[in-house]
Amino acid sequence: MTSVQCPVCGAEATAALRATDRNRRLSAETFTYYRCTRCDTLGLLPVPQDLGRYYAAEYYAVPADRSALVAASGAERYKLEIIRRFVAGGRLVEIGPAVGGFAAVMQDAGYETSAIEMDAECCRFLRGIGIPVRETDDPIAALTADGPFDVVAMWHVIEHLPNPHEVLDAAAASLRPGGVVALAAPNPESFQFRLLGRRWTHLDAPRHLVLAPPAEFARIGREHGLEVVLLTTHDPGTMHWNVFGWRESLAGFAAGRFPRHALRLIGGMVARVMAAVDQRGRNGSTYTLVMRKPPA
Repeated sequence: MTSVQCPVCGAEATAALRATDRNRRLSAETFTYYRCTRCDTLGLLPVPQDLGRYYAAEYYAVPADRSALVAASGAERYKLEIIRRFVAGGRLVEIGPAVGGFAAVMQDAGYETSAIEMDAECCRFLRGIGIPVRETDDPIAALTADGPFDVVAMWHVIEHLPNPHEVLDAAAASLRPGGVVALAAPNPESFQFRLLGRRWTHLDAPRHLVLAPPAEFARIGREHGLEVVLLTTHDPGTMHWNVFGWRESLAGFAAGRFPRHALRLIGGMVARVMAAVDQRGRNGSTYTLVMRKPPA
């Protein structure tokens, strides 16, 4: 294919780069990403029909119990502070929570928390720790059935979806007045991606299907009357993913365990040197976007 339809805006997209599974090395296949001529989104097409096989069994590490989960979820608390700035409480649903670190933090903070998750093992764990979960790979139907919500959260999930536009449509439609959609995603405008291209670990072929600039998701929100109340590449999550990006991108240049470990150490040093560049403007490797439905 020389051109395809952009999975976000529908405009023409042309072949931009070819990548392999550098992160998990579960396949030697090559995958093609197309860049939209209108919105600059990168989309992997065609989407593998057997996408599930590219998620290794250890992709989700299930904790022993809720106490272990909460103990390991300290890094999730900055997300609570972000949400609290705009919505003090109410009904919150997280799409793609995995084992539920953020969901547990929000539940403990008093939000009426539920989840939409497709992994059966994660769903069993979530139910076991008292977080209601709808087990499905169709978040649109779940949002429609279970809304309205005060918060719809998608932390590093939207890039895994073949239909991000439709999911955002459903998320916006499910909001109560004053509610927010909060998401985080890899940043295709980042310095790391401009430098590393197909070798950038946050490309994560073939699991990441769509890498859209934040302006494009903001445009979709505006179509539904949402206003951008936060767009940042300087949140604590991005700071973490900046370091991770350098470490794992460099590790991808080697195959053996010990060479990869050595390159991770070098990557950590590179991350310290490049921190000022990563934190300039919107150079960060990920972004956090919060959009609010105006109060009634």
